[in-house]
Amino acid sequence: MKRIVALFLIPVVFAGLTCMTSCKGKKSEEQKKVDIDQYNSLEQQMESNVDSLPTSAEVIKMLTDLEVGYIFGISNPVENTKRYFTRDAKAINMGVYGADLSYATLYSMQQSVLDYLSAIRSLSAELNMSQIYDETLYDRIKQNYDYRDKLVEILSEAFDATYKYLSDNEQQPLALLVVGGAWVEGMYITTHVSEAAYNIAGISGNLLEQKKSFELFLDITQPYMSDPLVANFVNKLDPIKSVYAGLSTSLTEKDIINITKAIEEIRGKLI
Repeated sequence: MKRIVALFLIPVVFAGLTCMTSCKGKKSEEQKKVDIDQYNSLEQQMESNVDSLPTSAEVIKMLTDLEVGYIFGISNPVENTKRYFTRDAKAINMGVYGADLSYATLYSMQQSVLDYLSAIRSLSAELNMSQIYDETLYDRIKQNYDYRDKLVEILSEAFDATYKYLSDNEQQPLALLVVGGAWVEGMYITTHVSEAAYNIAGISGNLLEQKKSFELFLDITQPYMSDPLVANFVNKLDPIKSVYAGLSTSLTEKDIINITKAIEEIRGKLI
């Protein structure tokens, strides 16, 4: 994930640096060296600043570490794939199903894994990415059911490949929607693993960590806010933005309830 986020942001910032100097005329070799040094410095800064943006697989693993049980019916039904006609809806719900796939995989729900892989493959085929979610991915998952760290690695690689494909094909806005959809679904699962999630030790810390991820995601979207798909998606996040803005360094029961309601409202508009 760190590599992909840096891939989104660095070219944008570097382009700005290039413009500031090239607009004044032909660059000297010394100026070119300065630009490269600035680029390398930016790359290092980006990679160090995205540690708080985990993949959905890493978020779900936090729940398995807390020994929270699997909840049937919590994920986005695979039948909903028929409802997504626009490119942005497909991209967002690829992210949603990515989190659902992580959830099923890390809890060893084999039929659900097959179902969510099928849903993702359906949407990815419509976005010309079917090669990422082929049979070999399921084979790798099946071979490593007993090794959660390896499963996180496998799933994260698949999601990274998705983001990279979109970015390499100049579809960064769609890539951001995949990331955003995965974040929302990961939050939804986290807040719905129990009828009283606030009573589960560790959930509070998990949700606070996601505040950092959320703020970072908003920063990442800024260079693309002129794109109507990105702007529309970010606007849908206003309920959680309002809740997170009022939080301190710890969460009360009321805070967790407010986060849960905000995420429910947002997710309802996405799936």
